[in-house]
Amino acid sequence: MAGNVGTYGEVILDVRDLRMYFPITRGFLRRHVGDVKAVDGVSFAVRQRETLGLVGESGCGKTTTGRCLVRALEPTGGQILYRRADGSCVDLATLDRRELRPVWREIRMIFQDPYLSLNPRWTLRDIVGEPLKVNGIARGRALEDRVAELLRLVGLRPEYMRRYPHAFSGGERQRVGIARALATNPRIIVADEAVSALDVSVRAQIINLLEDLRDRFDLTYIFISHDLSVVQHICNRVAVMYLGKVVELADTRRLFLAPQMPYTEALLSAVPRPDPDLRAKRRRIVLQGDVPDPADAPSGCPFHTRCPYVQEVCRREVPPLREVAPGHFAACHFAGQLGLRGIELEGVA
Repeated sequence: MAGNVGTYGEVILDVRDLRMYFPITRGFLRRHVGDVKAVDGVSFAVRQRETLGLVGESGCGKTTTGRCLVRALEPTGGQILYRRADGSCVDLATLDRRELRPVWREIRMIFQDPYLSLNPRWTLRDIVGEPLKVNGIARGRALEDRVAELLRLVGLRPEYMRRYPHAFSGGERQRVGIARALATNPRIIVADEAVSALDVSVRAQIINLLEDLRDRFDLTYIFISHDLSVVQHICNRVAVMYLGKVVELADTRRLFLAPQMPYTEALLSAVPRPDPDLRAKRRRIVLQGDVPDPADAPSGCPFHTRCPYVQEVCRREVPPLREVAPGHFAACHFAGQLGLRGIELEGVA
């Protein structure tokens, strides 16, 4: 399912039928009456040095998927097959905490909020150096030297390590978060809305920094975002999520130019365009209603309650995620038949 990813390396992460259900309980005895199916059968593969985007509306399950990948959450089911640097393959979904410790050095996460993700009582030396101490990589003078090196890598001055987070702007704090993620020389970084809380000008700087670091250290990114205008600049492929499922997966340019899922078409129509002539020509698709309750998902296609192209079969049968073009997968009964409108954007990866 990885599709055509050009000169990228072998598959480093293979996610198969990933599920994350949160139980619903009621009454004094906390009786189990149902589940919130935050992630419901997600599958995709990522190759070395590739950046895969996970996109969708709030509540679609993309952040929960990312947290499962780093095992901040214990998945309900499925497999997360990770090929380690030594060539061995492990299923992250089944490892206990002791077995996960060496893997956590290789898979790190950048969090969304640069204000809440940094301990206000710690200096930058403590924040960036914590992974080094916890993993037994460096202590004392060696730790300080490594922290100084990491701060330089992300565009901060080494002498800042004695300062506290309140002394920095949002963009500088996110650079600290990136430095912390890089501390253990990871192979995969899960970036959860890493630029969504930043100003537009700062956002571009952080995206450029992430791209430079990817090229310099052969990093693989899982880039989680709701903003397709950001995704198109950094991602090689995009997986669109809706109600806990991947509903479209393709090369970034192909997905932007020729979406095969009506939900993707609606997301693309909302991407801001700087040219007023282009804005005037394009029709914004406003979806009616809200995302269905993941604890009570509709029958058939999960998107049929909001889809402008809905047919009777959509209400009855769940469409499989099938390949409609080389490397292009879509979960729609009428994929390839609807003539959906995409958009042309410059700088697509």
